[in-house]
Amino acid sequence: MPADPSVLDQVQEAVELTEQGKYLEAQGKYEGILCQSNLTEDEKVAIQKGYEELNMKLIFSRIETPNSFFHQVQPGESLYKIAKKYAVTIDLLRKSNSLTSDVIHPEMKLKVQKGVFSVQVDKSDNILILLLDEKPIKHYPVATGRDNRTPIGEFEIKNKLVNPTWFHAGTVVPPESPENILGTRWLGFDYQGYGIHGTTQPDSIGKQATSGCIRMHNHDVEEIYSILPRGTKVIIAD
Repeated sequence: MPADPSVLDQVQEAVELTEQGKYLEAQGKYEGILCQSNLTEDEKVAIQKGYEELNMKLIFSRIETPNSFFHQVQPGESLYKIAKKYAVTIDLLRKSNSLTSDVIHPEMKLKVQKGVFSVQVDKSDNILILLLDEKPIKHYPVATGRDNRTPIGEFEIKNKLVNPTWFHAGTVVPPESPENILGTRWLGFDYQGYGIHGTTQPDSIGKQATSGCIRMHNHDVEEIYSILPRGTKVIIAD
Protein backbone atom coordinates (compact mmCIF):
# COMPACT_ATOMS: atom_id res chain seq x y z
CA MET A 1 0.00 0.00 0.00
CA PRO A 2 1.47 3.42 -0.92
CA ALA A 3 2.22 5.92 1.78
CA ASP A 4 -0.46 8.33 2.92
CA PRO A 5 -0.15 11.48 0.77
CA SER A 6 0.03 13.58 3.90
CA VAL A 7 3.00 11.52 5.11
CA LEU A 8 4.75 11.95 1.76
CA ASP A 9 4.17 15.70 1.95
CA GLN A 10 5.63 15.82 5.47
CA VAL A 11 8.68 13.79 4.47
CA GLN A 12 9.25 16.05 1.48
CA GLU A 13 9.03 19.07 3.76
CA ALA A 14 11.62 17.52 6.09
CA VAL A 15 13.92 16.86 3.12
CA GLU A 16 13.53 20.43 1.88
CA LEU A 17 14.25 21.87 5.32
CA THR A 18 17.41 19.75 5.46
CA GLU A 19 18.52 20.95 2.02
CA GLN A 20 17.97 24.53 3.18
CA GLY A 21 20.22 23.94 6.17
CA LYS A 22 17.32 24.25 8.63
CA TYR A 23 18.44 21.15 10.47
CA LEU A 24 16.65 21.71 13.78
CA GLU A 25 13.33 22.35 12.05
CA ALA A 26 13.84 19.28 9.88
CA GLN A 27 14.69 17.19 12.95
CA GLY A 28 11.45 18.22 14.63
CA LYS A 29 9.51 17.39 11.46
CA TYR A 30 11.04 13.91 11.25
CA GLU A 31 10.29 13.24 14.91
CA GLY A 32 6.67 14.22 14.39
CA ILE A 33 6.35 11.88 11.41
CA LEU A 34 7.94 8.95 13.26
CA CYS A 35 5.41 9.32 16.08
CA GLN A 36 2.53 8.65 13.69
CA SER A 37 0.82 5.26 13.96
CA ASN A 38 -0.18 4.91 10.31
CA LEU A 39 3.30 4.25 8.94
CA THR A 40 4.18 0.95 7.30
CA GLU A 41 7.37 -0.83 8.35
CA ASP A 42 9.08 0.11 5.08
CA GLU A 43 8.10 3.75 5.56
CA LYS A 44 9.47 3.73 9.11
CA VAL A 45 12.80 2.33 7.93
CA ALA A 46 13.15 4.92 5.16
CA ILE A 47 12.11 7.84 7.35
CA GLN A 48 14.31 6.66 10.22
CA LYS A 49 17.28 6.59 7.83
CA GLY A 50 16.74 10.23 6.86
CA TYR A 51 16.26 11.20 10.50
CA GLU A 52 19.47 9.48 11.64
CA GLU A 53 21.52 11.00 8.82
CA LEU A 54 20.25 14.40 9.93
CA ASN A 55 21.10 13.70 13.57
CA MET A 56 24.70 13.01 12.61
CA LYS A 57 24.87 16.16 10.48
CA LEU A 58 23.80 18.14 13.53
CA ILE A 59 26.38 16.50 15.77
CA PHE A 60 29.18 17.16 13.29
CA SER A 61 28.13 20.73 12.44
CA ARG A 62 28.57 24.10 14.17
CA ILE A 63 24.82 24.48 14.61
CA GLU A 64 23.97 25.01 18.27
CA THR A 65 21.42 22.53 19.62
CA PRO A 66 19.75 21.98 23.00
CA ASN A 67 22.57 19.48 23.66
CA SER A 68 25.43 21.86 22.89
CA PHE A 69 26.88 25.31 23.58
CA PHE A 70 29.75 27.52 22.45
CA HIS A 71 32.91 27.80 24.52
CA GLN A 72 35.12 30.84 24.07
CA VAL A 73 38.76 29.79 24.05
CA GLN A 74 40.83 31.29 26.86
CA PRO A 75 44.58 32.03 26.81
CA GLY A 76 46.58 28.87 27.47
CA GLU A 77 43.79 26.49 26.50
CA SER A 78 44.26 23.63 24.03
CA LEU A 79 41.87 21.22 22.41
CA TYR A 80 43.08 18.59 24.86
CA LYS A 81 42.30 20.79 27.88
CA ILE A 82 38.85 21.73 26.55
CA ALA A 83 38.02 18.11 25.71
CA LYS A 84 39.09 17.01 29.18
CA LYS A 85 37.17 19.83 30.88
CA TYR A 86 33.89 18.94 29.20
CA ALA A 87 34.41 15.15 28.92
CA VAL A 88 34.18 15.11 25.13
CA THR A 89 36.53 13.75 22.49
CA ILE A 90 39.08 15.83 20.62
CA ASP A 91 37.81 14.21 17.41
CA LEU A 92 34.31 15.55 18.05
CA LEU A 93 35.64 19.04 18.78
CA ARG A 94 37.56 18.95 15.50
CA LYS A 95 34.67 17.67 13.39
CA SER A 96 31.91 19.81 14.87
CA ASN A 97 34.02 22.94 14.42
CA SER A 98 35.46 22.09 10.97
CA LEU A 99 39.00 22.35 12.32
CA THR A 100 41.78 21.28 9.97
CA SER A 101 44.40 21.24 12.73
CA ASP A 102 44.64 21.28 16.52
CA VAL A 103 45.75 24.91 16.57
CA ILE A 104 43.26 27.18 18.35
CA HIS A 105 43.45 30.79 19.47
CA PRO A 106 42.00 32.86 22.34
CA GLU A 107 38.56 34.33 21.59
CA MET A 108 37.69 31.50 19.18
CA LYS A 109 34.27 30.02 19.84
CA LEU A 110 34.07 26.24 19.73
CA LYS A 111 30.91 24.18 19.71
CA VAL A 112 30.92 21.68 22.60
CA GLN A 113 28.46 18.88 23.29
CA LYS A 114 26.97 19.13 26.78
CA GLY A 115 24.69 16.13 26.33
CA VAL A 116 25.72 12.68 27.55
CA PHE A 117 26.27 9.94 24.99
CA SER A 118 25.57 6.30 25.82
CA VAL A 119 25.22 3.02 23.96
CA GLN A 120 22.70 0.17 24.03
CA VAL A 121 23.27 -3.18 22.37
CA ASP A 122 20.39 -5.54 21.57
CA LYS A 123 21.82 -9.03 21.13
CA SER A 124 18.59 -10.50 19.79
CA ASP A 125 18.53 -8.09 16.83
CA ASN A 126 22.30 -7.48 16.59
CA ILE A 127 21.75 -3.74 16.79
CA LEU A 128 23.82 -1.05 18.55
CA ILE A 129 21.97 2.16 19.41
CA LEU A 130 23.79 5.46 19.97
CA LEU A 131 21.92 7.70 22.41
CA LEU A 132 22.29 11.33 23.38
CA ASP A 133 20.74 12.21 26.74
CA GLU A 134 18.88 8.87 26.57
CA LYS A 135 17.40 9.74 23.15
CA PRO A 136 18.20 7.30 20.30
CA ILE A 137 19.95 9.11 17.49
CA LYS A 138 21.35 6.30 15.33
CA HIS A 139 21.10 2.51 14.94
CA TYR A 140 24.04 0.42 13.70
CA PRO A 141 24.12 -3.26 12.65
CA VAL A 142 26.62 -5.31 14.64
CA ALA A 143 27.79 -8.87 15.21
CA THR A 144 27.58 -10.31 18.72
CA GLY A 145 28.89 -13.48 20.35
CA ARG A 146 28.04 -16.93 19.14
CA ASP A 147 26.59 -19.32 21.74
CA ASN A 148 25.52 -16.31 23.84
CA ARG A 149 29.15 -15.33 24.55
CA THR A 150 28.50 -11.59 24.70
CA PRO A 151 27.91 -10.68 28.36
CA ILE A 152 24.81 -8.74 29.37
CA GLY A 153 24.80 -5.86 31.82
CA GLU A 154 26.13 -2.33 32.18
CA PHE A 155 29.72 -1.59 31.21
CA GLU A 156 31.95 1.43 30.69
CA ILE A 157 34.37 2.31 27.89
CA LYS A 158 37.77 2.34 29.57
CA ASN A 159 40.27 2.44 26.71
CA LYS A 160 40.32 3.43 23.04
CA LEU A 161 42.79 2.43 20.34
CA VAL A 162 43.31 3.28 16.67
CA ASN A 163 44.41 0.32 14.51
CA PRO A 164 44.62 -2.01 17.52
CA THR A 165 47.01 -4.90 17.95
CA TRP A 166 45.21 -8.21 18.54
CA PHE A 167 46.47 -10.33 21.42
CA HIS A 168 45.06 -13.74 20.60
CA ALA A 169 45.80 -17.22 21.95
CA GLY A 170 49.21 -16.17 23.22
CA THR A 171 50.20 -14.48 19.98
CA VAL A 172 50.59 -10.82 19.06
CA VAL A 173 48.87 -9.98 15.77
CA PRO A 174 49.90 -6.50 14.49
CA PRO A 175 47.37 -4.10 12.92
CA GLU A 176 48.69 -4.57 9.39
CA SER A 177 48.33 -8.36 9.51
CA PRO A 178 45.43 -9.87 7.50
CA GLU A 179 44.92 -12.19 10.48
CA ASN A 180 44.06 -9.24 12.76
CA ILE A 181 40.23 -9.26 12.87
CA LEU A 182 39.82 -6.16 15.06
CA GLY A 183 39.52 -3.68 12.20
CA THR A 184 40.42 -0.03 12.58
CA ARG A 185 39.19 0.84 16.08
CA TRP A 186 38.88 -0.65 19.58
CA LEU A 187 36.73 0.63 22.47
CA GLY A 188 37.50 -1.59 25.44
CA PHE A 189 35.13 -2.19 28.36
CA ASP A 190 35.81 -2.29 32.07
CA TYR A 191 35.39 -6.05 31.62
CA GLN A 192 38.72 -7.44 30.51
CA GLY A 193 38.91 -8.79 27.00
CA TYR A 194 35.59 -7.36 25.83
CA GLY A 195 34.76 -4.28 23.83
CA ILE A 196 33.48 -2.81 20.58
CA HIS A 197 35.70 -3.04 17.52
CA GLY A 198 35.80 -2.94 13.73
CA THR A 199 36.24 -5.96 11.50
CA THR A 200 38.01 -7.51 8.55
CA GLN A 201 35.00 -9.83 8.20
CA PRO A 202 32.10 -7.56 7.16
CA ASP A 203 29.92 -10.52 6.13
CA SER A 204 29.61 -11.42 9.82
CA ILE A 205 27.74 -8.21 10.67
CA GLY A 206 24.15 -8.93 11.65
CA LYS A 207 25.02 -12.38 12.97
CA GLN A 208 26.02 -13.99 16.25
CA ALA A 209 29.55 -14.70 15.11
CA THR A 210 32.13 -13.32 17.55
CA SER A 211 33.96 -14.67 20.58
CA GLY A 212 31.99 -12.20 22.71
CA CYS A 213 32.88 -8.70 21.57
CA ILE A 214 30.65 -6.30 19.64
CA ARG A 215 31.81 -6.16 16.02
CA MET A 216 30.97 -3.27 13.66
CA HIS A 217 31.71 -2.20 10.11
CA ASN A 218 34.91 -0.13 10.15
CA HIS A 219 33.19 3.05 8.93
CA ASP A 220 30.60 2.70 11.70
CA VAL A 221 33.05 2.04 14.52
CA GLU A 222 35.18 4.96 13.32
CA GLU A 223 32.12 7.21 13.57
CA ILE A 224 31.22 6.24 17.14
CA TYR A 225 34.91 6.25 18.14
CA SER A 226 35.07 9.94 17.23
CA ILE A 227 32.02 10.65 19.40
CA LEU A 228 32.30 8.50 22.52
CA PRO A 229 34.68 9.56 25.32
CA ARG A 230 36.19 7.22 27.86
CA GLY A 231 33.65 6.63 30.60
CA THR A 232 30.73 6.19 28.20
CA LYS A 233 28.08 3.81 29.52
CA VAL A 234 27.32 0.69 27.45
CA ILE A 235 24.24 -1.43 28.24
CA ILE A 236 24.00 -4.89 26.65
CA ALA A 237 20.71 -6.79 26.75
CA ASP A 238 19.40 -10.07 25.31
